[in-house]
Amino acid sequence: MLHTALLTLTLLAAPGAEASKPATNGRCPVLGNPVADRNQAVALHGRKYYVCCGECESQLTASPDKFLTEDGTPKNSTSAQSGGKVRDHY
Repeated sequence: MLHTALLTLTLLAAPGAEASKPATNGRCPVLGNPVADRNQAVALHGRKYYVCCGECESQLTASPDKFLTEDGTPKNSTSAQSGGKVRDHY
């Protein structure tokens, strides 16, 4: 019993994976569709990103450099994208 308690305390005290920074993007990094906190989030490189659908989650996870700059900013987060136009992937 004591051994189990010590093991549990050791596991709880051990440093775990760092928590990802919360998502702040207002547009899907893949398609540019509007997103909000109700959308699913993808954690990459210690940061979360909202995506508009499961397909975008797969694409972002498979090729993050295609959609994110070196500092982690979505490449489509320009002022032109914030004007309400939504890109279509078809």
